[in-house]
This record gives sequence, structure tokens and C-alpha cells, in this order.
Amino acid sequence: MNNFKLYFKRVLIIALVIYICYILQTSIFPQYQIAGGISPNILLCVVATYGFMKGRRYGILIGFFTGLLLDTFTSNLFGMYALLYMYIGYLNGLFKKQFYGDDLRLPMILIGTSDFLYGVVFYIKSYIESSTKYKFSYYLINIILPEVAYTLVVAIFVYYVILHLNNLMEKIEKKGSDRIGNY
Repeated sequence: MNNFKLYFKRVLIIALVIYICYILQTSIFPQYQIAGGISPNILLCVVATYGFMKGRRYGILIGFFTGLLLDTFTSNLFGMYALLYMYIGYLNGLFKKQFYGDDLRLPMILIGTSDFLYGVVFYIKSYIESSTKYKFSYYLINIILPEVAYTLVVAIFVYYVILHLNNLMEKIEKKGSDRIGNY
């Protein structure tokens, strides 16, 4: 029963992080756009961070539910975000063994690469859907790379908040398992 409570707390904290980041991404950061309409992809930071911190399973689940949230409220192609974020969570989960909490290099490389792949996928989607065809070089220089840079700046803060929450939850879970083992 105690393990269920700890698991439920972790799920609630992750859901709260996703919800807060969703609110930030859809209502706060659009007010602070750069380069004519570029805003950071905070939810991608959340999915990538949980993926490489906790592994493939967490990455897939958090990616799916985060993408489903975006699909429900912002997408015209239902399931696109869920599928894309699920793959991003899975791919980041492959790097769990190389993850060291305080080392910022790997998380920033993974988040930047994830956002770059996200931009390429949405370029392909917009290229297929629209009658206006952008050249990839234009889209890369004016949309993908500025978004990656902006996302990486914001990702530093998002990463440290999630890292702190994760360390706090692991400390609580360890304390709870120590009490269970003493009975």
C-alpha cells in the first residue's frame, strides 16, 4: 500500500509538471516570442528530461500523454504529437545509463537534438500539407535553429526543476522503502 502511495505521488508530480509546462508553453511564452514568432518547446524539454532520467518506459508514457494533451487542444492532425513525443521520449530513454544529474552537457545535447528532429518532422508535415512550399534551408535558418536555441536556454531552468523534483521523490521513496524494510 505504501508503494502505491509513493507511485501515486510521483504520477501526480509528473502530471503537475506537464500541466504547468503546458500552461507556460501555450499562454505565457507566446507573449515572449523571438524572431517573428518563435517560442520555446517546454513540453519537449519535459519529455526528453524524463526520458533520459528515468528510461524508455517513462519517456514513452510521458511522451504519449504530453502529446495527447497537445493533440487534444492544439492539433489539427490528432495523434501527431502523441506519436512524435512518444518517439522522442523513447529515444532519450536510450541514454539513461549515460545520465549523470549535475552534468548539463548530455541533457542539453539530447534536448537540442530532440527539438531539431521535432522541427524537421514539422517541416515535412507542413511541406506535405501546404501549398506554400518553403525551402528547407529557409525553414532551418529562420524557424528550426532559433527555436532550438530558445528552447535550450529555457531548458536549463526546466531541467534543473525536474532534476530537483526527481531527486526529492527518490529521497522520499528511499525513506519509505527503508521504513518498510525495518518492519
